Amino acid sequence: QVQLVESGGGLVQAGGSLRLSCAASGSIFSINAITWYRQGPGKQRELVAAIPRGSSPNYADSVKGRFTISRENAKNTVYLQMNSLKPEDTAVYSCHLDITRVGGGTTFAWGQGTQVTVSS
Repeated sequence: QVQLVESGGGLVQAGGSLRLSCAASGSIFSINAITWYRQGPGKQRELVAAIPRGSSPNYADSVKGRFTISRENAKNTVYLQMNSLKPEDTAVYSCHLDITRVGGGTTFAWGQGTQVTVSS
């Protein structure tokens, strides 16, 4: 069984930066695909950034040029670097991983989310 824990959220002023982390634990052979989502108050869940299988990173138009998605496979951790933050970025951010387990088999895991609040 794979579990994810997000961290790195907090309160920042507009124009500031945060780096979100998503640490995976369990019997993990590889991380195949990564997606970061966010959901603001009264809003639907929105895809923010992703690395699909065999593809380059892609981003929502609202965060292009400001956010960067990456991975550190040796630590089974993925990141979302967020720069030039805006009040509109305020939301709960969560990660979704497509994982190949040791010995084979695929699992999809969600984290609990971390709150990001950007003051205006």
